[in-house]
Amino acid sequence: MAWCKDVEGTRLLIAPDSSATGSSGGRLLSLCHPKSGQKTCYLLVDGVLQELNWLKQSYKSWFLGNYVCEDGSIYAATPIDPVFIMLPIFEEARLKKGEDPGKFRQLDEIIFIDGYPGYQYLLPLAENCMQVVCEVKEIGSSKFFRLDDLKVLAWLYCKVCVLKQTLSVLDQNYAAQDEKDTLANAVSILGEYVKDESWLKLLCKHLNLDLPKETGKAPYIEVFPSSLESNVGSSNLLQERRKSDRKTNRTGKETKMAKPETESRNIKEMFSRASRRGSRMPP
Repeated sequence: MAWCKDVEGTRLLIAPDSSATGSSGGRLLSLCHPKSGQKTCYLLVDGVLQELNWLKQSYKSWFLGNYVCEDGSIYAATPIDPVFIMLPIFEEARLKKGEDPGKFRQLDEIIFIDGYPGYQYLLPLAENCMQVVCEVKEIGSSKFFRLDDLKVLAWLYCKVCVLKQTLSVLDQNYAAQDEKDTLANAVSILGEYVKDESWLKLLCKHLNLDLPKETGKAPYIEVFPSSLESNVGSSNLLQERRKSDRKTNRTGKETKMAKPETESRNIKEMFSRASRRGSRMPP
């Protein structure tokens, strides 16, 4: 079953059920990753932008009806704030030079990105969400937007505070550690979605924190060979692969498999015993 151009196979995606709301379905969009700038796939369902997280375990398959999917990986769609996706293109669009705050521009002009038609589907989202980080001027029936550094900093600070509080609730280890360390962890997580030079350094300076080292290198992302936007089920999906080597010991040899439990039985032995019992003549 072809699920992507030049790629054979089936993939499992966990995402919101658009049929429950009566909509026609979700749409996969190729957009620029806000941190790395690489082409990445996102899912737009019922006006909510979702990022796709790729998970994979060794020796795993899926039973889908009467079909066995050999690839045991799974994609999970989770909501992402569209401001993260819009921030880099709004920053570039204002044409800021030095102390000059830049120019006001209309939305349809800002989100027109050559080679990325998917941004056009985010126009309704941009008009609502980008006002929190932009100055807006209305001339007649037209609105003009310009990114504002102070508003962006306030928005990032709000995100960090919410994330810091969430970490302390979800994990007791965060609740037990120093408050400044938890704040640094929250900034590090946020740094996966914003660029260092533009905003993360500004945020760290405001919080009197050192720039997290982990955010200096963008994650390795592999995108399947398709750049066209289409409906879910017949388009490209992001496959984010993390390089993982086999566990080896200090001598370089592969680690031995765990010893089976003493009470466990080999399945072949179980069937052979059942076969011998069935072959006996009744008394």
